[in-house]
Amino acid sequence: MGERAREALASYVCGARQKLLGTRHSMDLFRHTRGGRMTRQGFWKLLARHARAAGIEQRVYPHTLRHSFATHLLERGADLRAVQAMLGHADIGTTQIYTHVDRERLKAVIAKHPRA
Repeated sequence: MGERAREALASYVCGARQKLLGTRHSMDLFRHTRGGRMTRQGFWKLLARHARAAGIEQRVYPHTLRHSFATHLLERGADLRAVQAMLGHADIGTTQIYTHVDRERLKAVIAKHPRA
């Protein structure tokens, strides 16, 4: 986890999360506005709301974040085995799908170049 992510998480845990919990105690990291445990459906709705607010018109799924995470890591030179471990893939072949996406994007960028 990067330093910025660590700082943001610490700020959330000590600030907003604590306000949501009030005097209650919980091991769950993410809470909804009434202080209860955030469900996967609640996360999906929250993600969709933020995507619309950002002007993203196509549907965004939680897996979109996972896919973007892996793709960005590989685009910036992360080790395939490290990405495999972070995503929890048992088979390296599953993780290699993201290298194909990266190659396809690279081909598209090269094709647009004036001297391609």
